[in-house]
Amino acid sequence: MEVKSTASSRLFLTSPVENKDDSEEKLERSYQFLQGTVSGLSDKDAHEALNKALLKDKGYEEVSLGLLVTILTEPPNASKSYRDLTLITRDGFGLVVTNLSQLILEKYLKFNDIVKQQLVWLLREMIKNAVSNVDNLVWNLMRHAAGGDVSQRNITLIESLLDVFIEYRAWLEKFPLLIASVVYTYLRLIEDHHAPYLTSLKQKEVNFLISIMRDHFHECLVIGRDLVRLLQNVARIPEFEQLWRDILLAPKKLLLQNRTSRRFLQSRLTPEMEKKLVFLTSQVRFGNHKRYQDWFQRQYLATPESQSLRCDIIRFIVGVIHPTNELLCSDIIPRWAVIGWLLTTCTSSVAVSNAKLALFYDWLFFDSERDNIMNIEPAILVMHHSMRSHPAVSATLLDFLCRIINNFYPPLTDKVHAGIFASLRQILDKRVLPSLLPLFDNSKLDRELRNMVRETFKEFCNAMPLESSSKEEFNVPHSTKYEDDSVEARMVAALNNHILDNEPAFSDDEEEPSLTITTNLEEDTDDDDIPLSKVRLKEKGDKSDDSLIEGPIGDLILKLKQETDAEDRCDLMEKVVELLIELEEEDENLPVIAKSLSNCVKDDVKGEVFPDVLTQELLLDSIKSPLFVLFKTLYGFNKDELGKDVLYRVASEMYNYLPNMGYLILYFLKVQIRTENKKEDHTKASALKISVYKDFCQSIDKKIDICIFDDLYACHITDTKLMMWIVPDLYRDFKQQTLNNAQILRVIISAVDSRQFQTLVGKVLQGHLVMFKPENLLTLLKVSLSWESIEQFFLWQLVNAHDISIDTVLPLITELDYEQHSEALTAITLMLKQEKPNADYIKYLFSRDICDNGDLFIFTIIKYWCDEYIDKVAELISSLLSTRYPSTSPNKRKRSGGKTLSATVPSADQVLGHLEKLRIICEKHDCMAIYTLDSMQRALSIAQNNSNDSQRKQFSELFALMEEEEEISATKSRPQGRGRKPAAKTAASNKRQPVREISDSSEESSEEEEIVKPKQAKKRKKVMSDSD
Repeated sequence: MEVKSTASSRLFLTSPVENKDDSEEKLERSYQFLQGTVSGLSDKDAHEALNKALLKDKGYEEVSLGLLVTILTEPPNASKSYRDLTLITRDGFGLVVTNLSQLILEKYLKFNDIVKQQLVWLLREMIKNAVSNVDNLVWNLMRHAAGGDVSQRNITLIESLLDVFIEYRAWLEKFPLLIASVVYTYLRLIEDHHAPYLTSLKQKEVNFLISIMRDHFHECLVIGRDLVRLLQNVARIPEFEQLWRDILLAPKKLLLQNRTSRRFLQSRLTPEMEKKLVFLTSQVRFGNHKRYQDWFQRQYLATPESQSLRCDIIRFIVGVIHPTNELLCSDIIPRWAVIGWLLTTCTSSVAVSNAKLALFYDWLFFDSERDNIMNIEPAILVMHHSMRSHPAVSATLLDFLCRIINNFYPPLTDKVHAGIFASLRQILDKRVLPSLLPLFDNSKLDRELRNMVRETFKEFCNAMPLESSSKEEFNVPHSTKYEDDSVEARMVAALNNHILDNEPAFSDDEEEPSLTITTNLEEDTDDDDIPLSKVRLKEKGDKSDDSLIEGPIGDLILKLKQETDAEDRCDLMEKVVELLIELEEEDENLPVIAKSLSNCVKDDVKGEVFPDVLTQELLLDSIKSPLFVLFKTLYGFNKDELGKDVLYRVASEMYNYLPNMGYLILYFLKVQIRTENKKEDHTKASALKISVYKDFCQSIDKKIDICIFDDLYACHITDTKLMMWIVPDLYRDFKQQTLNNAQILRVIISAVDSRQFQTLVGKVLQGHLVMFKPENLLTLLKVSLSWESIEQFFLWQLVNAHDISIDTVLPLITELDYEQHSEALTAITLMLKQEKPNADYIKYLFSRDICDNGDLFIFTIIKYWCDEYIDKVAELISSLLSTRYPSTSPNKRKRSGGKTLSATVPSADQVLGHLEKLRIICEKHDCMAIYTLDSMQRALSIAQNNSNDSQRKQFSELFALMEEEEEISATKSRPQGRGRKPAAKTAASNKRQPVREISDSSEESSEEEEIVKPKQAKKRKKVMSDSD
């Protein structure tokens, strides 16, 4: 047999036996098309040929991808190809960025060295030319900068990206989320770069991180408590010791209270590692896991440097992998067993200590209202299950837990103690373990450790074990709520998850564990077996329901269960549906028939049904299964047609056993309409789609908005790609239920990755997706204040994509706290940055509550505006202050019309209070120019004259900024923008302590720049000669 030889790949490192996949063939085809178009032509002729090629079908895509391949594989021609790409682009590099992002995520490790080198070059060019969405591209590439890997290729990537960030720092500073990701990544990588030959790289990383963290520490707060964990690992580096001293107080407390977003934990594993771990924890049976673990160990954990990677893996398993109910009740290897394997196979004592801290880190400051019990469950189950076969593991973890209370950070001992005790109480409340006494007072622990555990955890050692729960407690329904709401149900299902008759060992034992199913739960004395055995009995009972169905339907269902050919199964289902239509809606056999049908079709729709490539043929293939036959029949029904109600009744009964039916109906309807090619009758087809889903929601007795939320939640767990595909249709067809719906929106943005979010924003900009309406948007924004930081950042990016006016969101600022709502305030700050100051904006700013240490949000906005509009800002503030005293204000009728906002009008005390706090901050940073302008001086004079004694005393130092009366009268002829010397400070003001900043202790913070004085103003004497 002749073997067809294949040319070597231009982009990838391939072996002779590897075939090119679809994406590689597409790129190769585009490259050949480009070469065939411009080969041998002069620049002018080539340009004309390219323009003609763009007119062909798919010409733009092929030319763009061909130029991309040329840039990545031919360094001498890269500049020319990039220039051509710039000239022909229609979408601002959108097509190129999307394809490049996909290549980086899926195939970066297969790139040859030239492609990797050119990829960084292309990134530089795109950053230099301000191409949109390059930040997402950088984030995806940064994921391949692996921890625990000091190979030359990995070091080259790390250093290349670092050079990009240093060179284009101004670009980096435009993306707060990317700043946080870069800090998180390089703080983690520094730990691995301790070898002498990496000294220069390490010093470059240290200098960059110190600088970026000092200038943008507020953006780094979004990382949460894991930022402190990473800083602890590098605390002995001299530069970081100084940083520690600067941030040790308030920022650290704030950080430790916030759980780290999953996206940061995910970012420290390469896409390949993530894929392998997800497979291990969702597909591999307990007992068959050893060969997978051995392979993973050889691939990623074989070198001494790679031991530090174990912490990243444990944090990923604890914080990101949260199993579903179905997985918890299955025989898939549980999280605690994987973590136990990582701990017992570690070869470095330092890495073991860090791994223990990574495991218990969420315990230290656990708050049941903020944190998730799934983050603390693995640690307690590792200790519990290891006690029989690996007591040393349990002992070392208990010893660590006791000692960490006093040794983590002595000034916060009480908080750590409270966090660990709150974790243990939550473990008992949610029935993760029925009692802690068998673990804390176990004879396998040595006497010294048992005494220390008893002394540390008296509350739990003295408590009586909880009584066994009733059987009803373990009948756990499928959850369709947020994970925090469903934790109790999930943890009940997971009670002593996967406990078998013989305690399963870690990966050194490979034999298949046996399973004994008890037949009498009342007589079963082993509480560990109750949940799993009950599930097994329930599954066994389900299989016998088919015998209850008699007649032709029962025979067909039996054949359907036994048939394996997909086409024959669909034919059998059609016959079943035909017989069902003839039944009465109230037939008592319908629930049993629905249950049996659910058992027959559940394996067909288990997991992902959405094809990897969107073609009409593959979409149609994806709906060729018995369940979709039922949907197709419902879709084909006319209004009030005979048998319609019966089938909807069957569908509603099946929904009890197939919770994913809802989103599968939505998927089927979109595929059906897309493949029918009824473009001329799209409105009618869309109306039919809406009516089918509405009828389904009515049949299960749920409101449409609740159904959409439940279906999206179930879909985001199983298949996020499918969810993202149906989301635009949901927002178009069900506007009333989806627009400004906080629950639906949160499900979407909590599940998407950076590439999917990029697609979402793109659809908004293209006009294919509308998710908000200005009316009632404030309600949604208020609800979002309790979301995770990453979710809030995504929300505000979507708000910006919709071009929501600042007037719509500005009323929110009166309810935002500077320390607790940093995400919303950051977004509004950037929106105000684009606006010119006006009276309504000033009113809203000064209507905020007065902070003890000053409002840095107001200071930031006022300072930014003053750089260009200092006279205007002074006039607006003085007008606002003057109009608080209408009887004396000369401007009281000046602004009678043209308002766009109904701003809340602040009181005189509020305005003076904010001016006083601003004065303190301005004095500290030596930027008092605004207070010396004529308009401000007049306003302060009016305020002083109309204040009572108490107010004059309270704001005495503010009023002291005015000149003497005779000086004022002598200088009334001066132009508006001219300033005058403020009065000298009193002795009391000289003694006043500077206010400690909240967001950054560094004296080099961006908030500490002086307000630039207008050019026409003369240089004035400073109020404070040495303010710092």
